[in-house]
Amino acid sequence: MRRTKEQAEHTRDTILAAAEVLFLEKGVAHTSLEHIARQAGVTRGAVYWHFENKAHLFHTMLSQVRLPPEQMAERLSGCDGIDPLLSLRNLCIEAIENLARDPQKRRIFTILLHRCEFTDELREAERQHNDFINQFIELVEDLLNRPECHARLHPEVTPRLAARALHAQVVGLFTDWTRDPELFDPLCDTAALIDVVMRGLVRDWDSPAIKRGKPTFAVTPHIC
Repeated sequence: MRRTKEQAEHTRDTILAAAEVLFLEKGVAHTSLEHIARQAGVTRGAVYWHFENKAHLFHTMLSQVRLPPEQMAERLSGCDGIDPLLSLRNLCIEAIENLARDPQKRRIFTILLHRCEFTDELREAERQHNDFINQFIELVEDLLNRPECHARLHPEVTPRLAARALHAQVVGLFTDWTRDPELFDPLCDTAALIDVVMRGLVRDWDSPAIKRGKPTFAVTPHIC
């Protein structure tokens, strides 16, 4: 039984790896489950055993490189004694830096941002993707609505506006770097790029806790 389960997991991983290769090469819309089965060296039946359809496979592939909402909420809670706004800043930095550190993450986000058209067969995957984005924005907005965080925002900046501005910056950096890696160095430039936005949102952002040259976070392997 154990051997059978391990074989099934291996087949599933092989299918996902094959899909990743073909999606990156041909685009999601131009890749069929038949193409993926041939690339993986399995039958179409094996693909359907593990995945209901291409939308399910695509969503599973994306989930491999995302930090679940529950873990994001824990990271942002500040329960480890770190300033919650600093935790938010660190989370955004990790998201970009890990593109450079994790080749699979880079490939998958390149597919999402540059090789995917959300056709009718991918509507469910598109809905799930949008739900994930909205969950992240809501988590950030909830964090910024805390009295201790809200009080630090510039008077004209609402938590809703700040959450969307920060998310837009992160998505923009994801999109730009996966399109052209020469635009900036994720490992050297990301902190400064995120801090530019944070200074525009938070009144006291030049606090000692984030002075340049002091490490403020540890990298985690997977994130939204």
